[in-house]
Order: sequence, then C-alpha cells, then structure tokens
Amino acid sequence: MRRPWTGERGPWAAPRQISLEGLALLASLFFALACNTLFLRGMLAGYDLTQPASWLLAVSLVIGLAAVHFILLGLVLTRWLAKPLLSLLLVVTAFAVHYMSRYNVYLDTSMLRNVLATDPREVRDLLTWSLLPSFLLWAVLPLLLLHRLQIRQRSWGRAIGWRLGSLVLAVLTLLGVIFLNYQDLASSMRNNRELRFLVTPANYIYSLGQLARSEARAAQLPRQVIGGDAVSGPTWAATAGKPVVLVMVLGETVRAANWGLSGYARQTTPELAATPGIINFADVSSCGTNTETSLPCLFSPWGRRQYDEARIRSSESVLDVAARAGFRVVWVDNQSGCKGVCDGVEFLRPDPVRSPNLCAGGECFDGALLTRLQHVVDETPGNLLIVLHQMGNHGPAYFKRAPDDFKPFQPACADPDLPRCSQESIVNAYDNAIRYTDHVLASMLTYLRSHRVHETGLLYVSDHGESLGERGLYLHGIPYSIAPDDQTKVPMLMWLSDGLAGRLALDAACLRQRAAQPAHHDHVFHSLLGLLDIRTTLYEPAMDLTAACRPAGR
Repeated sequence: MRRPWTGERGPWAAPRQISLEGLALLASLFFALACNTLFLRGMLAGYDLTQPASWLLAVSLVIGLAAVHFILLGLVLTRWLAKPLLSLLLVVTAFAVHYMSRYNVYLDTSMLRNVLATDPREVRDLLTWSLLPSFLLWAVLPLLLLHRLQIRQRSWGRAIGWRLGSLVLAVLTLLGVIFLNYQDLASSMRNNRELRFLVTPANYIYSLGQLARSEARAAQLPRQVIGGDAVSGPTWAATAGKPVVLVMVLGETVRAANWGLSGYARQTTPELAATPGIINFADVSSCGTNTETSLPCLFSPWGRRQYDEARIRSSESVLDVAARAGFRVVWVDNQSGCKGVCDGVEFLRPDPVRSPNLCAGGECFDGALLTRLQHVVDETPGNLLIVLHQMGNHGPAYFKRAPDDFKPFQPACADPDLPRCSQESIVNAYDNAIRYTDHVLASMLTYLRSHRVHETGLLYVSDHGESLGERGLYLHGIPYSIAPDDQTKVPMLMWLSDGLAGRLALDAACLRQRAAQPAHHDHVFHSLLGLLDIRTTLYEPAMDLTAACRPAGR
C-alpha cells in the first residue's frame, strides 16, 4: 500500500463509508469514553479500583453511557441530518465538558437557564485560553473525522429494519447493565441523584427539553395577579408625616463566609462596621445557587418552602404589590437584567453621563448606582421603593469588580481562568470586590442619613454565594441539595432611619435579637411588606423578620 501523503491511496485519500448506525455507535463511544470523566469519577468514588469488581462496574458504566447516547441518537438521526446534528453536538459538548471540568459545575435545568441568560460581558470573561486545547480535543479532531466519513445509503426497508434492530439491541444492553449492577447503581442514584446531570451530552439535552417545557408552560399562563387587595397602611397617610424611601440593594454572588460583619477573620466591611444602626443578619440561606433561580424566588410570596418554578415565573412579584399600594417602584440594574421580576415597573441602568469616572467600555462600577439613586429620590416626592441590582462579586473576573483604590488584599488573581491562580489570590480578588461593596453601601447610607425629605431605610441581601476553589469547586450553580454553604449562605443587613423606625414602632433591640437567628430569602417578600406597611391578605406575619418587634396591629 502506498503512503497516505502520496494522495493515491491511504486512509485520507477518500471518504470512508459508514452506516448511520455505525456512525451513531462511534459518536456514542466517543461521548462515553471522552466526555464523561466527571460522571465516571462520581460513580466510582469510594470503590477500590484495584479490585476486578470495580473494573467490571467501570466497564459496565461506559457501555451503559454508550447505550444511552446511541438510543438518543438513533431516535433522531437521518442521512441528511446526521452530520449537521453531530457537528452541533460535538461543538456544544466541547464547551460543556470544558466548563464542567474546569469549574466542577452540573448542567441541570437551572444552570442551563443561567447559561442561556449569560450576557456578552459574562461571555468575554469566560472565553479564556484554556478553552483552546479542550476545543481542539473534543470538537475539532472529532469533526475532522466526522467529515471524512460518508454515510452508506440503504433502501427504506433495510434502513428501518437496521434502525429498529439496533435500537432494540441498545435497549437490551442498557437493561442488562442496569440488571448486572443494580445494587451499585441504585445506591449511587439514591444518595447522589445529581450525578445524572454529569452525563454528557445527555445532561444538557434533557435540561434543554425541561427548560423548553417550563417556558412553554409559563407562556401559556397569563401573568397571575398577587396581592390584588394591597393598600398602603396608615403609616403613610398624608397627615402622618414624611413619605418613605426604601432602598433594596440586591447583591451579586457575595457569600456570608467572607462578610466582615458576620465574623470573617479579615475585615472586608470596615465602613459598614463603623456605620451606626446597622442590623446584620449573620445566618441567611438563599433560595437558589444562581441568579436565574434566586431572583424570582426571592421576590415571590412562596419562596423555596413552596417552590413552584412555573407559578413563580408566571406571577407578579412584591414590586407589583408595592406599586398597587401606591409606591413608585424603580429597578436600577447594573447586571444582566431582573429575570422577569421587574416586568411592569420602571427599569433603569446606571447613567455613564452622570458617572463618567465610574463607567467605561460599556460597564459601570457599582458606585454609579449611588448617583442614579440620588437622582431618582430627588425627583420622587412620594413613597418610593427602589431596587439596585449590583454587579457585586460576579465571577470569574472578580478583579474587574472594584476600582484600584479598593484592592487592599494582594496578590489578587487577575485572570478569569480561576484554576490558573492560587486559591489565596482568588480569595484576595474576591475580598477586594466585597470591600468595594462595603464602600458603596456605606456611601448610600451616608446619603440616606443626611436626606431630610423622606423617611429612609435600606435592605441589602445577596442572591447566592460562591465557591472559590474549595473541594475543587468554582463559581456557583451546584444543585441546591448538594451545594456547599459557600453557595447557599449569604449576607443580609438592614438599616432604618430613626424616623422610619419610629413610624413603624420598631424595637431595635428586638430586631437585633431576631438578626442573630437563622433567616432565609423566603422572609424577604413579607419583610418588605412589613417595612412598607402594605396591607394585603397575602402578608404572613410569621415570615416578616420585623413583625415580632412591632406592636400588634402595626
């Protein structure tokens, strides 16, 4: 045989023919062997790989993975669809495997929703050089092979017969794997059901289907009115005194473990610590581990305790209830949007013209939110609820979240590809971003304390936490049932002017005692109603963090 590079003969001289079933099997084996390291590692954790039984389980798992993907491909592949579909799967799977391996994330439905909501700024931070070898290995090389193959033609009758026979064989193979390893598989799936979201590409195919189903269900439902009977309470009657401004600052990706006010060894919140009247809630759990889940949940009356994603996403939020009660409601966003929470209320962004020193290249530091806050308050004579959605500690580019003047902790990681940095430098960059949030919040409080037209108050809470390399985990989005406290414990604080606390007859000592007890995102909806003195049958006093510290009926 002549050498391949002569062009006359050899493996690259002409396309090789392969049947559709053979192509599906080849792709399934590639997915099983090359793209499921995390799943196999999770399933085999605790097994002694020097024992034959462990190797038998490992081989069975690979065969089972191949069978699962063969069944999926066998149901959809046609002669004309095969190459385009497999090309798309190879490219998407390359990205999925890279980020799953790099940051130890799970591609469940909520994570996929978060991924699809990623804006261009976030995409830029995630496109690092470490993606290149992964893309070459999991996409480019398989694509080269795929396009050297020519699909063999068959008659309709033979094609249907081969397809049905191969699918039956794949199903029987999968059932055999389950039967032979039932005890091991049942134990692993019972104790760690989230492992199924590591099976790639079946994980994102399944999650995409679930997401489409959820969106279709929500789209069919009209936006549900909640708190239709909401009215402003007597506290804000025209004869009672000044109107109120309540500022809700929605933090991004700040975890309680690094919050100075909550006992962190490093003081990341020195300005807040020096601000009188701060009430810090030291043990607060989030509703989710990503923004797409936490935001709608946080502003709903049901929260995590009665979680129903479709109902929450198709219903109004506490912002609509406040607007119905006569408040001006404004959402100011320095992030990737409000995830549907602010639909129907005023939506603004930081104004680069008013904050030229804090905005550049289409991005603004969170300090620009203060300028926007002052402008909105100045033009609002009546009651106002304003939500300021921060960029906060959004990763992986923590070093971009604070001006140079607020980076006391060094050396700080300046690479969005976090595994390339030491954990110490990652923590330093993350803590610098918290230090800037401390300054932003303290500056807002300085403004609110000096404001004389309204009674003022501020509530700050982060949407979810973050992993900084502990146990090999980075960023966030781990399924809630197995997520570490780093991703589910968040900071929260409250500050009320003397006038507002007096109007509400709040006992500050009582509120500090309540702040020492566990709290949850689920409390936010009803606590906002309490602080705004909004009367509605939707209100649950037991879920209001301030209710027990006010006289009955207030």
